[in-house]
Amino acid sequence: MYIDDILLATNDIGLLHETKKFLSRNFEEKDMGEVSYVIGIEIFRNRSQGLLGLPQKAYINEVLEIFKMERCLTSPVLI
Repeated sequence: MYIDDILLATNDIGLLHETKKFLSRNFEEKDMGEVSYVIGIEIFRNRSQGLLGLPQKAYINEVLEIFKMERCLTSPVLI
């Protein structure tokens, strides 16, 4: 079995360490440290303010590039 990417997230640091120990005992793995980007998703974290965000900017820019629209102008949507 081959697992390319796995992301562990929890507010219980003890559980995190226990899970990582279990995985390293049972699988060959490499801890890459804290994440800022995974499977095409940017991850924003500010621990002092208790914020965790998953901005869509990188994905939107990728889609715009695919359709050759990276230079398009945007305007606000009025409802």
